[in-house]
Amino acid sequence: MNADPQQVWKVLADGWLYPLFVVGASRMREVDESWPAPGSRLHHSVGAWPALLDDKTEVLACDPGRSLRLRAHAWPAGRAEVELTVVPCPEGSEVTIVEDVTSGPGRLVPKPLRDPQISWRNVETLRRLAFLAERRE
Repeated sequence: MNADPQQVWKVLADGWLYPLFVVGASRMREVDESWPAPGSRLHHSVGAWPALLDDKTEVLACDPGRSLRLRAHAWPAGRAEVELTVVPCPEGSEVTIVEDVTSGPGRLVPKPLRDPQISWRNVETLRRLAFLAERRE
């Protein structure tokens, strides 16, 4: 991304921006004041109106400016763990996402079948995150 790690982190640390870059998240209902501290939560909805499901995402670990590990509750599919890592590079930042389903019906889908879907979603999520980080001061 053509944004330094601090610019990227400003987006990640503002829970209200979550549905602007996370594919599938459609609106925010509430953000814990301590976001992104471990144990804090985002209360969001997924889907498209009128078929919205209220959901939440919880911080499992946070190294400010460097990494954020989340547990996403995505019922009816199940739960997933997501780790975002931000590393400085000459152009700005290299941001990676590692994600996989950890429980629920989504876990029944064989990994070789679910990986391409998760990968596609995360590529678009990173694209949207870059748009926000690169244009934010």
